[in-house]
Amino acid sequence: MDTPAPAALPRLRVVTREIEPLDDLLPFTTTHDPLFWSRRGDTMAAFGTVHTLRATGAQPAAELSAQWRALVAAAEVDDAVGVAGTGLIAFGSLAFDAASPRGNALIVPDLVVGRRGGRTFATRVALADAAAPPEPELPPRSPFGPHWAASLGPGRMTAETYQEAVRTAVAAIRAQRLDKVVLARDVEGRVPATADLRRLVRALLTGYPDCWVFAVDGLIGASPETLVTVSGGTLTARVLAGTSARGADEDADAAAALALADSAKDQHEHRFAVRSVLASLRPHTSALAAGEQPFTLRLPNVWHLATDIEGVLADRSSSLDLVAALHPTAAVAGTPTAEALEWIRRLEPFDRGRYAGAVGWIDADGDGEWAIALRCAQFGPATDDDQRALTAYAGAGIVADSDPEAELLETRVKFRPIIDALA
Repeated sequence: MDTPAPAALPRLRVVTREIEPLDDLLPFTTTHDPLFWSRRGDTMAAFGTVHTLRATGAQPAAELSAQWRALVAAAEVDDAVGVAGTGLIAFGSLAFDAASPRGNALIVPDLVVGRRGGRTFATRVALADAAAPPEPELPPRSPFGPHWAASLGPGRMTAETYQEAVRTAVAAIRAQRLDKVVLARDVEGRVPATADLRRLVRALLTGYPDCWVFAVDGLIGASPETLVTVSGGTLTARVLAGTSARGADEDADAAAALALADSAKDQHEHRFAVRSVLASLRPHTSALAAGEQPFTLRLPNVWHLATDIEGVLADRSSSLDLVAALHPTAAVAGTPTAEALEWIRRLEPFDRGRYAGAVGWIDADGDGEWAIALRCAQFGPATDDDQRALTAYAGAGIVADSDPEAELLETRVKFRPIIDALA
């Protein structure tokens, strides 16, 4: 049977112009399917879809990268601003497991309103056969809908079955079948079909401004973990592995951070994750450096062990090419990767979808920002009873001396950002 030819890519015209400063960009995206990216004030809100690239197979990120290069090569770009996020860009969301039916997508929006380094801009994208080059015109701000709350309940992995899965994984690790595996559990819920999902984005922006706050193709969350950022030939990444809940007061909080830094179990888990990232990036870099010791990263709900990595690209790899090289990292899968993935498929009674996959954006130069999709919820389409289903996930890294009850408690702490925002 012949393989069907890929669909023809459109020719696009892109115009970016600087506009007057805007304080709040979230009202410029849609209520039911927001397209949004923000961290520390650098923000992009998008509206409409001109074209969507999709990929399946063993290397979906690499496939999307090749499609993106072809789309960029045929595009006409007029960018009068020239900062990160201007010109032709696409927002992407990739599944954790290449075999997932959830799929992988790059979305080219009709309009992007952005703010970067104190400059505010608007980008309009249209098909090249349009009568005239598009000039950016802001859509009307869409007022926020009423407040809502999700109804939440246990998912397919209960607290009891999660602890049993951890015991099974620990036994496999002690039998030297693998070194580490990250096991997740799920929470399921429903929201009204008319729910303004920007309310959830707003809650995450308010509570977690130092995280990557994203909404892409029904996936909404606030991730603390950078998968990879590429800008002008330089790459950066941040590895998080090892977690402790924040203390109830200042003294308890300081003690929690110190205990995490001194934890042999968490340091062991962290080293696996850092080695995984360095090994994946070395073939693409001429220089690569990581901190000698992890530092404790403070978030509103947890402490993490963290290591920052920086490198210089030695080839023409795009940010999506590096996503293909990195994903899945040991921080969200385990070590060795292939064995960890098999144990995840065996022990988790669900498909993770895009949880712990890659989420971010890429521009015409291949630069971009990509985070690991954590602290997030995936929303489905509206159902006949005027509801939308959602699923949220949280995981923990399992090593030889992991305690099932402690790992369960870690997932509860990691659920807090998205569950509090949904409530």
